[in-house]
Amino acid sequence: MGETGRKSACVTVRPTPIMIRMPRLPHPTPEELRRDPLPLRGRTALVTGASRRGGIGHAVARRLAAYGASVYLHHHVPHDAGQPWGADRPEDVVASVREALGDPDAEVLAGPGDLSDPAAPADLIATAASALGGRLDILVANHAQSGRDGSLDEIDAAMLDTHWAVDTRSVILLVQAYARLRAALPPGTPGGRVMMMTSGQDIAGGMAWELAYALQKGALASVTRSLSTALAEHAVTVNTVNPGPVDTDYMTGEDYDTVAAMFPAGRWGMPDDPARLIAWLATDEAGWITGEVINSEGGFRR
Repeated sequence: MGETGRKSACVTVRPTPIMIRMPRLPHPTPEELRRDPLPLRGRTALVTGASRRGGIGHAVARRLAAYGASVYLHHHVPHDAGQPWGADRPEDVVASVREALGDPDAEVLAGPGDLSDPAAPADLIATAASALGGRLDILVANHAQSGRDGSLDEIDAAMLDTHWAVDTRSVILLVQAYARLRAALPPGTPGGRVMMMTSGQDIAGGMAWELAYALQKGALASVTRSLSTALAEHAVTVNTVNPGPVDTDYMTGEDYDTVAAMFPAGRWGMPDDPARLIAWLATDEAGWITGEVINSEGGFRR
């Protein structure tokens, strides 16, 4: 109480916000509104996990090549060769992607790499960039560890460590090496894109029977926003795509039909379904999209 018997009034003085007016961008010209049939002409890309023609990596590489990019395909044939679906000869995968080239001056190259080796991601980035003329614009981290996994009762330390090394650690190390390359370019160099892959492990009932895989893919989804912030200063966008169930020859019979019935369209996703999205994210049209986890599941009903 003040001396007069009345309560003293508390006055809060709010600072006047400082408004910084950014120049308003002009409307696109009619020419800019017309789509370039080769929006990735002159760009370079590395796609990991492209060991076979039935996979998503191969489909992504074909789309990027069709859009005009030069593409370096990473493969780890021993891994896929040990799976029920098998692996293709690298030269056959390269030939298939080369057929899709939209720019006659673009190239398709390939090389191996065991990304469970901590040194392999940086080596792969350096090798791909050198093969593509010294610059790498687009990184698509499509590879993943297949094989031993299980429920909470079945997983063990070895399973967790194997999936961590391939599905998560190697991706972060790839992005790190890629970011260092981009940092050496002139500020604002266009075309920087990173796309990672997740699996919808956080939707509906999740993936309780594949906990090791779900854990590592969930980590990539969680770190997407942080990586997008870290790479923004290099004019690089970072997004993660959940392709949903895709027919890459790993399921047949009644189980295949059961999953197909869970899509409104009555069919599985095909490798080119997520490939179209990923290729578009690599173009300048998608330059305002970053830090997002995008579900491309065809309305899949879990």
